[in-house]
Amino acid sequence: MGTMIITDTCCDLPYDYIKENHIDMIPLTINLDGVEIKDELAKTGEYEAFYEKILGGLMPKTSQINSYEFKEIFMKYLQAGESVLYIGFSSALSGCVNSAKMAMEEIKEEMPDAKIYVVDSKSASMGQGLLIYYAVEKLKAGESLEQVVSFLEDNKLKINHWFTVADLNHLYRGGRVSKTSATVGTLLQIKPILHVDEEGRLTPKEKVKGRKKSLKVLVEKVKENIVNPEEQIVFISHGAVLEEAEQIKQALLEECHVKEVWINYIGAAVGSHAGPGTIAIFFVGEHR
Repeated sequence: MGTMIITDTCCDLPYDYIKENHIDMIPLTINLDGVEIKDELAKTGEYEAFYEKILGGLMPKTSQINSYEFKEIFMKYLQAGESVLYIGFSSALSGCVNSAKMAMEEIKEEMPDAKIYVVDSKSASMGQGLLIYYAVEKLKAGESLEQVVSFLEDNKLKINHWFTVADLNHLYRGGRVSKTSATVGTLLQIKPILHVDEEGRLTPKEKVKGRKKSLKVLVEKVKENIVNPEEQIVFISHGAVLEEAEQIKQALLEECHVKEVWINYIGAAVGSHAGPGTIAIFFVGEHR
């Protein structure tokens, strides 16, 4: 008897980490030029090719995981004697968590004693990944599933998400900024600084001039908001701009004195909406 952590490909955790910790990561479906494929970039590592397609003009669309698929996966582990913990992509950005809750309720009607929990991370990309990381560490330390769920619910709104994008048009297509803001911002080289709020929504916070300044502001946000940096692992995710991610990593280590920094690509599920050139930082603060 153990606990199976289940998540979705919006978490953007490195595939090696997923495998090593026996996490089941369910792929979202991506519609790419009329062809539906599963988001398996973490497994294949073909991130650069995916972003090249977007730069070439393709506009991917994502489909959430349905309740039937969740029920099948949850039942597989419950029938094997495992408890289930699903940590899902923000419900303000996707219907995955609601589908998972529907599946859980159906299972509970059939199996009232089933140990199954669904946590709405209110997070995106490696912010969701950071919550999963803490869940893994706490289970390894011998904490009960109930203690872990309580920790996640009490602390998920302390996960800070700060990010910037290279092209405002991707945010416009996703309904995050107006067409006028996207057009004017692009002409003037205005770069937005965004975060994920307490409802789990993407929210613009500031506008700065130029890419270099926007990356500096991300580091400043860490300095302003992080707690106990010397004890924290900070996550960085990026849309095929590894060199810039490495630069930010060095700044965090040298200027913020964080314990460690992990870098990974933004996968297809999140990258379809954020676009190439997105770069994001995730860490724990007093609040968002």
